[in-house]
This record gives sequence, structure tokens and C-alpha cells, in this order.
Amino acid sequence: MDKTRLKNIQTNIFDYDGTLHDSTANYIAAFKMAYNYLIENKKADPREWKDKEITKWLGYSSKDMWENFMPNLDAEHQATASKIIGETLLKKVLAKEATLYTGALETLGYLRHKGYQLIFLSNCSEKYMNAHRQAFQLNQYFEEMYCTETFEYSAKYKIFELIEKQYKENFLIVGDRIQDFEIGHYHNLVNIGCNYGFGSEEELQQSDIRINAIQELQDIL
Repeated sequence: MDKTRLKNIQTNIFDYDGTLHDSTANYIAAFKMAYNYLIENKKADPREWKDKEITKWLGYSSKDMWENFMPNLDAEHQATASKIIGETLLKKVLAKEATLYTGALETLGYLRHKGYQLIFLSNCSEKYMNAHRQAFQLNQYFEEMYCTETFEYSAKYKIFELIEKQYKENFLIVGDRIQDFEIGHYHNLVNIGCNYGFGSEEELQQSDIRINAIQELQDIL
């Protein structure tokens, strides 16, 4: 990639889980609780899950996750299982069990100090976003925070069109999943892929620049 494209960047759009927040342990616990509920209600068969089989769903909206994971599950049990996952994740952050990647807040602070505008865009619920906003005082760093639930779980590249109209500047995308990189592809923006997140190698190949730790942004920008 021609790195001269980075010189005019003014606004950075950040994914959250797998980019700034290491949601591995909390999501695995929440997923297993929901799956146990489905087993108890004879909607799923007992089985052992590998961590990577579970974390591959991180980065998906709730709607897309269920459509891909158990497309034939009835709406009632899907809603209950989703509620279990959502409530468990909220309890974890309220209990101060959420963990950001090392250097995440330091890097956000560095970028703000350099004059960049930072935007939060996550495939999450409003309650989840607001709980993390409070837990980590994210308003100190982000100009705006958006979650896909607010937009009926529309794709991120579609939500970006609303952001672009408001800011009308040169953007850069930082994320770990194909849902993040689609923004860059649809709108001709630079994608930075996080190798340490939850994306597959195939997904990460869709990014323009790859980093092994969030602090590397301080060297790139």
C-alpha cells in the first residue's frame, strides 16, 4: 500500500471487540451459558466447544450470528439465548471483569493528542456500548460512539455513510473482521487489520496494513 495515503487521515474509525477490547473470556462464558440453555430445552445437542469455534462469532451482530450459527432456531429460543449472552456480558463489565488490550487507552490518548478524531463503531447492543463507555471512560477519547443495534443491525459499511456525511473528512478503519474491512472496500479507505483479534487469516488479508499490537498505531500514525 502507498503509505502516503496515511498523511491526509483525519478521522480513525475503531471497531471494539478484538481491536480495543479482549472479549475472549467473557464471550466464551456467555456463549456456553446460552448453549446450555438450548441443550436444556432440547434445541441443541451436547458437545464440547473449542475456544476458536466460539470466538469466531465475535464481530458479528447478534442477528448475523444466529443466522449463520443456528438459522433454523425458532425466534423465541433465539431471543432468550441472545438475552443470556447479552446479560452475561453486561454483568461481566459491571463486575469490572472486562479487559482492554494492553496499551489501548494509551494509544487512543496518543491519537487524540496528535489531533485525530476517533469514532467508535461496533456490532454490539446499545447497553453493551454504554456499559463499556462508563467502565473505561471512553467519552474522553471518542468524538462519537455508534453501535449497529441503533441502526437495526445494518452492515457497518452502510452505517459509515451516515458518519461520512457528518464528518466529511479522510478516514481510516481499524478492526479485525471482514465487517470492518468492508467499510474500506466500499468507500476506498485504508484498512488496518489487527492480527491479535478474532479475524481469520483470509479476513485479515483484506486489510491494507496489519498490526500485532494496538500500540503499533503510534508508529504508523
